Amino acid sequence: MFEWIQSLPKEFLVVFTAALPVLELRGAIPLGVSFGFSLGKVYFLSLLGNLLPVLPLLVFFKYFFHKLEKVSFIGKFFSWWFRRVENKSKIVQRWGFWGLIIFVAIPLPVTGAWTGTVAATMCELKIRKGFLAILLGVALAGIIVSLAVKGVLSLY
Repeated sequence: MFEWIQSLPKEFLVVFTAALPVLELRGAIPLGVSFGFSLGKVYFLSLLGNLLPVLPLLVFFKYFFHKLEKVSFIGKFFSWWFRRVENKSKIVQRWGFWGLIIFVAIPLPVTGAWTGTVAATMCELKIRKGFLAILLGVALAGIIVSLAVKGVLSLY
């Protein structure tokens, strides 16, 4: 049924996985390593993929943030997601730019680039500043995940 996926270039699969909202580079780095890619190549591809949706999301959320909750078929999801981000992003609310870097850098579910864009919008960070903080956070998260995948860190 999904044979066509196997015909795609493995590099594309790593970039695509990193761009997905839940997996992001936390899923892309182990995937790329399982393909036999060097850690440097995997890190670069995952960073690229994870950052691809960030700027469009920052612009999109900035202009449509409150309108999304009113859209009937997806409004409940966005309301739930926004409340969840608000509860989880106390560090961003308190420390702004630096808090957003830390928030995105923590390689746990609901703390990546996608959620960071919502947190940046909620905290009313300028797009350029929000993008830079998310870039630095994603870069740090990539280092942490890379070290974990290579066994330098052990996760409990």
